[in-house]
Amino acid sequence: MQEQQLQVSTALQQILSAVLGPQYSFDDQTALLGAIPEFDSSSIMSILTMLEDQFDVIFADDELSAELFSSVGSLRRFVDEKLAHSV
Repeated sequence: MQEQQLQVSTALQQILSAVLGPQYSFDDQTALLGAIPEFDSSSIMSILTMLEDQFDVIFADDELSAELFSSVGSLRRFVDEKLAHSV
């Protein structure tokens, strides 16, 4: 399980940098929604699509909420839980 969390964390950092730009540094405490101007609905869709492709999962609309995107940590935990339930 620890290895999966590390993979998710690493992939999420790479995806966020690719979508939002390398000028940001991302860790679990990094605020996203409302804190980074580039973090808008278009970037959210790109991030979700890249995560779906990376981990071969699908995020249903009813699973998504603004709270998931409040920080890198909340998004990482959501992906961790999704992967744990898709096994």
